[in-house]
Amino acid sequence: MDNKKQHIAIFTTASLPWMTGTAVNPLFRAAFLAKDGSRMVTLVIPWLSLQHQKLVYPNNITFTSPSEQQVYVHQWLQERVSFSPGFSIRFYPAKFAVDKRSILAVGDISEVIPDEEADVAVLEEPEHLTWFHHGKRWKTKFRLVIGIIHTNYLEYIKREKNGRIKAMTVKHINSWVVEIYCHKVIRLSASTQDYPNSIICNVHGVNPQFLEIGKKKIELQRSGNGNQAFTKGAYYIGKMVWSKGYKELITLLRDNQKELTGLEVDLYGSGEDSDQVQAAAKKLDLVVRVYPGRDHADPVFHDYKVFLNPSTTDVVCTTTAEALAMSKIVVCANHPSNEFFKQFPNCRTYDNSNGFVEATRKALTEEPAELTGAQRHELSWEAATERFLRVADLDQVSARKPAKSHLKSFASISLNTQMEDVSAYLHHVALGFETSRRAFGAIPGSLQPDEEQCKELGLAFPAAAQGSKDPVDKS
Repeated sequence: MDNKKQHIAIFTTASLPWMTGTAVNPLFRAAFLAKDGSRMVTLVIPWLSLQHQKLVYPNNITFTSPSEQQVYVHQWLQERVSFSPGFSIRFYPAKFAVDKRSILAVGDISEVIPDEEADVAVLEEPEHLTWFHHGKRWKTKFRLVIGIIHTNYLEYIKREKNGRIKAMTVKHINSWVVEIYCHKVIRLSASTQDYPNSIICNVHGVNPQFLEIGKKKIELQRSGNGNQAFTKGAYYIGKMVWSKGYKELITLLRDNQKELTGLEVDLYGSGEDSDQVQAAAKKLDLVVRVYPGRDHADPVFHDYKVFLNPSTTDVVCTTTAEALAMSKIVVCANHPSNEFFKQFPNCRTYDNSNGFVEATRKALTEEPAELTGAQRHELSWEAATERFLRVADLDQVSARKPAKSHLKSFASISLNTQMEDVSAYLHHVALGFETSRRAFGAIPGSLQPDEEQCKELGLAFPAAAQGSKDPVDKS
């Protein structure tokens, strides 16, 4: 690529102030990839019009322009890292699907990056970003496309009505779109759907704040005031929906009340099932207090010694990593999603109900082991970035030429076109019509951005889209 810096564009499916993994982790990835100044990094995040912002952003936070949200995101990050982040932020038009509780792209979002900057694309949740993609093929636009699998969609879907049949369908669709749009796939853990030629590697780190909190706890333990380092018992924090570990935790507590006599547990979270979780907790003989969700770095959490996390729907649980970074003991299920954490002495896994009881009781009577410098580093974003660069193999990009499309705007197919090109063509055609898009589950009117989004993002309003302005989809 001559002497110009390599350009990495990180596309993700969410943005602050929505405190979800795909908003936070790609943000830190962008900051740490750009830290040494050897590459140009752009974070590409969704822009929601005001009516959609109100559906998803917490605490009535809204933005009147992309530049206002950009300032918010940069400021949030600057308060959490010790260096000045050197990456840029661009926005793509998107809408919030109420039924899926997800932000979905509108139009061809690959156009956000000019062709002359199209070196490497990192698709955070590639299946999510490409389910309804209709536009230039990612492998044609970029020299290297890396997909990072964040979410265990199949596990969530299996818990729905007719979940196993739905999961089988989604599994095939995910495999289809990821294969035709990604050169390389990184799975954060073996708990995700398997993809051909994928690599399992945890390329996430923890917010540096948590390592600082843990450092202070270690200093307090070393000072001989070990009993003062952790003055509270057990807790759990997570979005308060049954599928995020609450069902498993309440069941374990209910089935082992006698064995866990005297145990007190504090639950922190907000979500659709908050009232039901609170009601279930009140029926227990054990003391289980339920509080609204708050930032895990909040001082209220610093003094807890044991983090209970029975969730098996996560891919790599961010709060578990944060708890370990804060020098707490973590009790979690022996599950592929927790494989990365087993290397840390304060991680205690269990296989069954009896194992949970034993691990919990033992954790409450012991003091957390002190993390070594190497273990602290392994949890950091510096180490996560090193792992990413190792498995992404970005050096190959300079030798790779952008793929030549066998199809001029997908208009014709030569006899020698490989099956993958045919597959990509079929996906392109299928997602080019409103009727078929709706059948796939797309938001109505998401083939092109509407007039309001074009105005907010400074885009030209497509002539074909005149009059297609859609209300919020609340189906």
